[in-house]
Amino acid sequence: MENEPNLTPAPQPLILDTNIVLDLLLFGDAAMAELQRQLQTAVADAQRWRWIATAPMRDELAHVLAYAHLQPRLAFYGHTPQAILARFDAAVQQVPVAAPTPIRCKDGDDQKFIDLAVAHQAVLISKDKAVLKLRRRLARAGVWVGPTVAAAQEAAMRAQQLG
Repeated sequence: MENEPNLTPAPQPLILDTNIVLDLLLFGDAAMAELQRQLQTAVADAQRWRWIATAPMRDELAHVLAYAHLQPRLAFYGHTPQAILARFDAAVQQVPVAAPTPIRCKDGDDQKFIDLAVAHQAVLISKDKAVLKLRRRLARAGVWVGPTVAAAQEAAMRAQQLG
């Protein structure tokens, strides 16, 4: 029995863009409650999901957390940029920066998420219109994109059914 192969599937790579990370770790907006629940469940399910990010993604989050207009929100929720970054670091598996993919995003700031998603055939959670416009092209590369975990999973199931 010791030599039997492990039939447990590897966790699915999960990538969250910076705005989604803010929704998850900072904002308490009622409209985001369902997304937060889905993301917290996904991130907590280490056997099914593996949240990955690169150092530049973390750097972007740190940069955004320093914006003056976010400081009142951080204070309102009793957070500091350091606390948000510590939660990010605890939840994320940092991976190397991915090679550029031929699939290009109109928003250059989002390209790092596209490249990483293609390299890892990941689920990419984003509400960014430029990213969502690439859904079909990314699906052909094995990447499932949606504004929520459920939407990305649904896209993946539809693609598998179409085979």
